[in-house]
Amino acid sequence: MYIGIDLGTSSVKVLLLSNEGQVIKTVSQKYDVLMPKPSWTEQNPQDWFKQTIIALKKIVGGFENEIKAISFSGQMHGLVILDKNDNVIRNALLWNDQRTTLEVEKLEREIGFKKILEETGNIVVTGLTAPKILWVYNNEPENFQKIAKIMLPKDYLAYKLSGVFATDISDVSGTGYYDVANKRYSSVMLKALHITEEQLPVVYESSDKIGYLNEQLKKELKLTRDVKIIIGGGDQAVGAIGVGVVLDGDTSISLGTSGVVFKASNQFRIDTDSYMQSYLHANGKYHMIGVTLNTTGVLNWWNQKISNVFDYNVFFKKALEANYQDNLYFLPYLSGERFPINDPQAQGVFIGLRQEQTKANLDLAVIEGITFNIKQIFEKVQKIGVKTTSIKVTGGGAKSNYWVQLLADILNVKLNTILVEEGPALGAAILAMVGDDLYLSLNEACQKIVKIKKEFIPNPIKVKYYQKKYEGYLKIYPIVKKLF
Repeated sequence: MYIGIDLGTSSVKVLLLSNEGQVIKTVSQKYDVLMPKPSWTEQNPQDWFKQTIIALKKIVGGFENEIKAISFSGQMHGLVILDKNDNVIRNALLWNDQRTTLEVEKLEREIGFKKILEETGNIVVTGLTAPKILWVYNNEPENFQKIAKIMLPKDYLAYKLSGVFATDISDVSGTGYYDVANKRYSSVMLKALHITEEQLPVVYESSDKIGYLNEQLKKELKLTRDVKIIIGGGDQAVGAIGVGVVLDGDTSISLGTSGVVFKASNQFRIDTDSYMQSYLHANGKYHMIGVTLNTTGVLNWWNQKISNVFDYNVFFKKALEANYQDNLYFLPYLSGERFPINDPQAQGVFIGLRQEQTKANLDLAVIEGITFNIKQIFEKVQKIGVKTTSIKVTGGGAKSNYWVQLLADILNVKLNTILVEEGPALGAAILAMVGDDLYLSLNEACQKIVKIKKEFIPNPIKVKYYQKKYEGYLKIYPIVKKLF
């Protein structure tokens, strides 16, 4: 049996996978997101560990003699800092924290936009780990002086379970201080952040064994055999593994709190024209990724504050019964934006309101705006290199056939959903299998375990309509951005 742990933004999910690739059970434990100021997001890493242990106790019951390996998926870009006694110094700053605008500007001014791109293969944006470190240096000097270890969120769990200070190639790629092309820390970036390589973890391949579950936890969980700890990876790369996006050109679109277009590639490709990122994949190759901060989080806000419909399928069915040929637009930038535009100050906007419109028209405009944003990312990813081979839709939004069909119509491509949609938790369990040598490669494991559920084919009539409306959508942000 193999365990995958997915450390998400709102909860930790633990999955138990049989040797044959069947999901035996899953357990989720929630924790709070703290917002001490607008656009600031934090969590207590000790809450992650506490809830993970609770979930593990629930998952291993009855299987104490059969657990072979544990691996991880984790929210990327977060900052966890420990002192010399391994105490957490302050709350972790999360991936969607937007407090670092000044730090990003300082890095670009002092190092240079092109030099940062040369050093890391990517630009620095507010959500990455690097500007968070600089923010602590600038704003919390006493805390900064205490730093002995700098970690990413899932690496904190791996450290607590194994005692090994480690990270992996996929997660460290998203820090802003790692040279992706040459697989090493960037000395230029470390100097600018006032940190040293001694404060950073050793970097492993995602399926590497870093150690074993420590004896105290092994006893607490009542496990009878030594359990391998496989380092795992960032949630986007591991989520892609969980839906079989491994080979050159394989693509996934994740409709979660953030919206993600992810394309696997055998070659490292730099995007010099926009804000798409190029990272190392969990299979040792590469991937290109475009991430929007505004996807199901916008829908949740809309339903909680305005629409009051909390069932996705009911919400989409009612919205799509509205007249879709309506000149009403919605910009979904409720959390600022990272990609396809890089504007932390961007805001949500309705344009085209008329008194004959109903709530259903507003609901549909919100869905269309979010989906147009995904299309804008998809087009940018498509322009970089490798040809797309297959596209799989994942995340909470993929549970709605209505939304996936609309996405197919707006993108004008065939889309597939997955039979067992466990995403990053399943991907982490697959990494545990490969790390335990049950499979020779991730591709072999994915072919065995990941199966297609449903194919969605674009409607030609709606394709034509939405292409025209999308062209109108693209004109809005350049006009209204001066108001933000």
